Amino acid sequence: MAGLLVVAIVAVVGVFLYREKQARDAAPPSLAPPAASSTAAAGVAADVPRHPIDNPAGASTAALPSLGQSDEAVLAALLALSGDGALKSLLRPEAIVSRMVATIDALPRHTIGMNVLPLRTPTGTFQVQTDDGMLVESSRNFARYDTYMYVADRVSPQAAAAWYKRNYPLFQQAYRDLGTGGYFNDRLVEVIDHLLEAPELKGALQLLPEKDGYTYANPAYEQLSAGQKFMVRVGPVNEAKLKEKLRALREAVADGATSVETHPVR
Repeated sequence: MAGLLVVAIVAVVGVFLYREKQARDAAPPSLAPPAASSTAAAGVAADVPRHPIDNPAGASTAALPSLGQSDEAVLAALLALSGDGALKSLLRPEAIVSRMVATIDALPRHTIGMNVLPLRTPTGTFQVQTDDGMLVESSRNFARYDTYMYVADRVSPQAAAAWYKRNYPLFQQAYRDLGTGGYFNDRLVEVIDHLLEAPELKGALQLLPEKDGYTYANPAYEQLSAGQKFMVRVGPVNEAKLKEKLRALREAVADGATSVETHPVR
């Protein structure tokens, strides 16, 4: 995603892998990750968040729906944030929060399960062209992301962060359901920082054809995480826009952003 606002950026970033796969896994979502997040693996105390959101047990005038019954309310809120129906055409309407959490958690890894993505993948096929005798990505590919970037542009990071913090108990529950320790907001900030470290290209990168698509000829780029490869792949203009959104989102959800009302899950 994303580029996220919680959905319009970070979840968007998590939609794509570098290699184009023709087959899509139609199985029900399997949201358990192959390994604990690096936050948990680093031994961070589960009861001491580094970027705290108000204690979910502390408040409340209006209870949140349970995680399993939250899709209708979450979809309505996200559509209101984006202001029109563009997001609805992209979003998978089932297990929205759980898909978002699983995708965000997986962005620093090398692969993301297609069956946990919260958004539909772009239409069309990946296109290449020849430049000085080598294969490179065609600039025509960038147009495949226009709808995603349109949604990202329309959503205010501050408004998305306010909605996220009000609904934080749902995100925390989904994160715990992955089998990880610690706090989801810590992981979100960690992942945003990881995406912001994605390289910014000044020219085209050579591609090598493989059975299922293409790989980068430069090993340093081929070894990037799925999230950082996406940041590179969308092109320098879109990458700069996504990073601007990510910085604003990080500021809104990181240190000191705790003076918000939260509600218990019913």
